[in-house]
Amino acid sequence: MKYFWTSDTHYQHFNIIRYTNRPFKTLEEMDNRLINNYNARVKESDVCFHLGDFCFKNSPGGKEGEGGPDKAVSFEKQLHGKMILLHGNHDHNNSAKTIIESMTIKHGGKTIFMQHRPDRLPNFFMEKIDLILCGHVHEKWEYREHNHIPVINVGVDVFKFYPVDISEIIERLAKHTKLIKEKEKRNDLSRLEQGT
Repeated sequence: MKYFWTSDTHYQHFNIIRYTNRPFKTLEEMDNRLINNYNARVKESDVCFHLGDFCFKNSPGGKEGEGGPDKAVSFEKQLHGKMILLHGNHDHNNSAKTIIESMTIKHGGKTIFMQHRPDRLPNFFMEKIDLILCGHVHEKWEYREHNHIPVINVGVDVFKFYPVDISEIIERLAKHTKLIKEKEKRNDLSRLEQGT
């Protein structure tokens, strides 16, 4: 059994293609690619934490063919493994019906806190957290810090529309840590050169 993470699939949400500049021409193309990519990595014995914005439920008068009352259930049936779905800001009226807002787990030697929105992270108990995983920000960024804790966006828009496992997350974290250290070193050298 392996564990995977993803977020912001937005199944059945045509406008997300335009909002996030996704390389798809149709809703069907996007949904099929996301399903195929997911199933290429996640096996029936695996678990995937989906950190919100799973699918779209259309509003009355919305785009024809977009969303639907039971779309979450139909998409879950097409995806391998067991999915643990956290609530995203677009999940309040779809049929996913998750009650999980956030979650903390231990995996890969790390205590990991998971939540959809990185702009609403709590400050309490964070001293016990090694890594924060989030979604919500789509292609805007991959790495940030919250109270000196690394935050990785596991959304499909930064991971080429695939779910990711812990080794991929740690690899990205190491890349960002290296970049930060290199920047600090350059800043230190610059201050030394300026005599400050």
